[in-house]
Amino acid sequence: MAVGAYGTLAARALLRRRDGRYAVRARRHRLDQLCGLAADLRAGLPVPVAAERLTPGPTGTDRGSPERQDGSAAAGSRGHGDAGAGDERGGAGRLDRLARAAVRLADQTGAPLAELLERIEADARSTDRGLAAAEAQAAGARATALLLAALPLGGIGLGYGIGVDPVAVLLHTPVGGACAVVAIALQVAGLFWAERLGASPGRAN
Repeated sequence: MAVGAYGTLAARALLRRRDGRYAVRARRHRLDQLCGLAADLRAGLPVPVAAERLTPGPTGTDRGSPERQDGSAAAGSRGHGDAGAGDERGGAGRLDRLARAAVRLADQTGAPLAELLERIEADARSTDRGLAAAEAQAAGARATALLLAALPLGGIGLGYGIGVDPVAVLLHTPVGGACAVVAIALQVAGLFWAERLGASPGRAN
């Protein structure tokens, strides 16, 4: 039971970390695309060509996005997990919607599309800086939670140090087994609670 509980927690943490890295990489790539497209527009790129670049392809991915094409297989294997991770940081999907809205606004009102895209990029990067600062502030709480989660191992080592076999007590006595079950349940609940408390605004959803 203990191995299953801790193994599940470890696998969940690894999957969340992998999905988070993919979402951040895709978002940064999309921001770089918007920045380059705005520069091309100021250099004379026709608006219809820019609008075509912002139009998603048949599979829902952006044309001219090599990183998304390279990651399509991984995204398919992760399914909804990646979509959720992307939305956590206001991911590339939201940037695509804003960019298409900017194209429609420029088409209907004649507003400069380059300036609209630059404003979208500046706002997104400002949001990223705020989320990074929030995550840095929450890093201490997460480190404390991990340290507290490792304390039972120290207790077991201390038991062996004073000449007691704590593992035998936990596994082969009714009282020890009950204590182990309650301890695992409380520890798992505490880790989830600490994760919730330490989540930045971009990860809380």
